[in-house]
Amino acid sequence: MRAAQYSPLLLVGVVVALLAGLPVASVGLNLFAGGTSETWGHLAQTVLPEYIRNSLWLCLGVGCGVAVLGVATAWLTAMHEFPGRRVFDWAMVLPLAMPAYVMAYVYTDFLQFVGPVQTMLRETFGWEHGDYWFPDIRSLPGAMLMFVCVLYPYVYLLARTAFLERASGMLEAARTLGMGSWRAFFSVSLPLARPAIVAGVSLALMETLADYGTVAYFAVNTFTTGIYRAWFSLGDRIAAAQLAAMLLGFVLFLLMAERISRGRARYHNTTGRNRPMAGARLTGVPALLAVLACSLPLLLGFLLPAALLLKMALADGDAQFGERFVMLSRNSFVLAGTTAVIAVLLALLMAYAARLSRSVVASGMNRLVGLGYAVPGAVIAVGVLIPVTRLDNWLAGQWAHWFGSNPGLLLTGGIAALIYAYLVRFLAVALHTVESSLGKITPSMDDAARSLGLGQGQTLRRVHAPMLRGSLLTAGLLVFVDVMKELPATLVMRPFNFDTLATQAYTLASDERLAEASTASLAIVAVGLLPLIALSRQISAARRAADN
Repeated sequence: MRAAQYSPLLLVGVVVALLAGLPVASVGLNLFAGGTSETWGHLAQTVLPEYIRNSLWLCLGVGCGVAVLGVATAWLTAMHEFPGRRVFDWAMVLPLAMPAYVMAYVYTDFLQFVGPVQTMLRETFGWEHGDYWFPDIRSLPGAMLMFVCVLYPYVYLLARTAFLERASGMLEAARTLGMGSWRAFFSVSLPLARPAIVAGVSLALMETLADYGTVAYFAVNTFTTGIYRAWFSLGDRIAAAQLAAMLLGFVLFLLMAERISRGRARYHNTTGRNRPMAGARLTGVPALLAVLACSLPLLLGFLLPAALLLKMALADGDAQFGERFVMLSRNSFVLAGTTAVIAVLLALLMAYAARLSRSVVASGMNRLVGLGYAVPGAVIAVGVLIPVTRLDNWLAGQWAHWFGSNPGLLLTGGIAALIYAYLVRFLAVALHTVESSLGKITPSMDDAARSLGLGQGQTLRRVHAPMLRGSLLTAGLLVFVDVMKELPATLVMRPFNFDTLATQAYTLASDERLAEASTASLAIVAVGLLPLIALSRQISAARRAADN
């Protein structure tokens, strides 16, 4: 085992990690800041209990919903054969391309009083207003439904992998002991897949707590809506930071819950056999129920909202579709493209620095960066704005002192601070992708490169980078799509008169111009399909390899 080495790249990694952790530290430092007792007291007496209550109910409802849907569909597609199973294998992940706030706009238009569903009911049965009851989609249960429909693929992907790869020998042993399929599922498969299932549920809950567009549009008060109001309505950055710290506490609790609840339990495969079992063939009524169970979440989470978006975009669409839509697309692509390129470069440097040093410092710095994806965009926005605004004011003062003019806000007045916030939020996505691929390259290749006289930089450029080309493109694409969909940080930090497709969709939907919002929303969904197509191809290839 080689001893830890300290490379110059490690210093770059440490600086990046410290900058990534600065927003969270900024929020924490302002948690007990003085001067806001009146504002904080008002919030605590009026809306804070509602923020906590709604956040807890959302976590409970979404957690149960994604667990049931994700595990059920994963078990059916991984361990059974039924008509359409090969299509469902990859199609079940498509709802990830549909942001929850976009689906909220679509279903509001579809289910409102003048929408097609209620209109058809009144025309069919001759009902008038007040003659019937219809559930209000713009409510807390409606928000839960939106999140469940778009976030269950997190559980599906991880649970499906666990079912395919873990302990087929144990299942066979359970069946030889007389266990039926249901008992074997609850006694063997489900406990073994528990870590994967809880990881998927945790990801879904973190996305739920980070959401702003859905809960704001449905008038469900949560911490993200409170942060936005405290900053823009009350003009109190300290109160916003204190709310952000409480939201961060929710996220940290989710990250620790599984580790604490697991205790000393471990989930290992001890049979030495990992080849998946042949899927049980379903026919008749069980096959029909399996098809319906997989079709319903796919229909509600992607097919129906995508069809409704396309219909609205073609029938009505955005009245400003021409030049303004091009400008919005350009803004979105500039932000997403710039962030993706920087994120991939930083991720490559940090992953390579950790490979060279093999030290506790390198491991800790990458873990610090990895926490960024767990932090909601609203928290990061507040954490970035507080120190960056102070730096902006200091730079403006220095500029005026030396050059006698006011340059304005150099960082927060442009897109620099916004890109910084995106990097803090999504650098972890690129880093994890690059790290996993770099770890598959044998260290002997580094030794061979050094024996040929190549330095560390030359080895990275001429040996590792070409081998990592596919992973680097994947990492960039994932960051690109995440930035395209990000709403809370963009709303808080975008420069004046600078809109993106996400903010345009939110603004139009907030003004009840749902048909016009469909054009920008459809563009976001179309871009989100790109990585899912690649992921779906990998799922299909992995399943075919497992079947052979």
